[in-house]
Amino acid sequence: MSYKNEQLHEEKVFKDPVHRYVHVQDRVIWDLIATPEFQRLRRIKQLGTSYLTFHGAEHSRFNHSLGVYEIVRRIIGNFENRDRWNNEERLLCLCAALLHDLGHGPFSHSFEKVYKLDHEHFTQQIILGDTQIHHILERVEPAFSKKVADVIDKTYEDKLVVSLISSQIDADRMDYLQRDAYFTGVSYGHFDMERILRVMRPIDDQVVIKSSGMHAVEDYIMSRYQMYWQVYFHPVTRSAEVILSKILHRAKYLFENNYTFKLKPFHFISFFQENVDLNDYLKLDESIVFYYFQLWQEEDDNILRDLCERFMNRRLLKYIEFNPNLQMNEWMELYRLFQEAGIDPEYYLVVDSSSDLPYDFYRPGEDDERLPINLLMPDRNLKELSRHSDIVESISGKKRTDHKLYFPEDMLLKLTNDNPVKKQILELLNLEYSLEGAGEDAD
Repeated sequence: MSYKNEQLHEEKVFKDPVHRYVHVQDRVIWDLIATPEFQRLRRIKQLGTSYLTFHGAEHSRFNHSLGVYEIVRRIIGNFENRDRWNNEERLLCLCAALLHDLGHGPFSHSFEKVYKLDHEHFTQQIILGDTQIHHILERVEPAFSKKVADVIDKTYEDKLVVSLISSQIDADRMDYLQRDAYFTGVSYGHFDMERILRVMRPIDDQVVIKSSGMHAVEDYIMSRYQMYWQVYFHPVTRSAEVILSKILHRAKYLFENNYTFKLKPFHFISFFQENVDLNDYLKLDESIVFYYFQLWQEEDDNILRDLCERFMNRRLLKYIEFNPNLQMNEWMELYRLFQEAGIDPEYYLVVDSSSDLPYDFYRPGEDDERLPINLLMPDRNLKELSRHSDIVESISGKKRTDHKLYFPEDMLLKLTNDNPVKKQILELLNLEYSLEGAGEDAD
């Protein structure tokens, strides 16, 4: 029997709080899970800094990757006896599902923005480079690793395969919504996945949904909408992300200006220099980042020390609503007053914006164009979801954006009450002297 078709002597299972069990029968999948590159995902949190808002959100990219694999395994099981499904693509789908998040770094998107990285680029490098993952994939058949990379990159020729991993109703979203809801303790992310899996149908270039399952899809779309605004864009989580980002910026600034760290930040040097190779990237996980943050609480640089103490001990920044289109003059005046007060506004006066487009119909030629969710009608014709659902139509193509202004309450409190700068700052922030109007720091 070829390695491609080799099955384990006995099925392996992972106990999972969302799917009950994750089933593994293929030797290839079992071997991929055992690689150092995949095991590294245990040390990358799925939700970044959200654990500082929702204390249960300690789950990892490893958990999520297994979950996406399991959903795709179940979808394929439902497709096996249907027309238009090529079962030769089965193992490719399973591998792509398992490995789709392989390139995420510590704290994922926040880390990427500071050091100008792209986790999708590193996912490709891990799959195609000199790694155990690559060598296992190449044992399946020549250039199999390239096929897996192309599916994840959304360039693979069979768009039906791509749609299982990346579309507006894919296994990735179906897992992270439920998993993140479970570990944060909220109810928003729950929907009837069993029903959706039963009504999924393969056609030439995508998965479609039987029209009888429309209401389950409506629930899924609304769950996603609510999770983004109640969990992913929670203002307290964003406060932690602001501090995290400023720590990384400050450390890079100090390195570039020949600051002498008490312990040379060896793991960060290639990131500071924007010359990161795959080996450097794989060595840096969240355990290493926490190690440096712990050490940097003892640094001589006041800003780096303070920011690390805030992050490690959850002394987060407060926030108020802010409209950058209407309040930029106020922000510029606050910037000046913070400088006068001896509080560096580059690190302690931050506007953070979040936006989301929960569902969109097809807009060919536009940036980040999205293929729609299509319903399979009783007459076998396809109908785009928002044209049949009043609920989905009401939010289709509508991007919602939220802006917050973050600042250090405790630093303002340390200014004496007769300090004219303090009074001006509080007036511009529209706060009382006690700051009783500032944003809450708990859910």
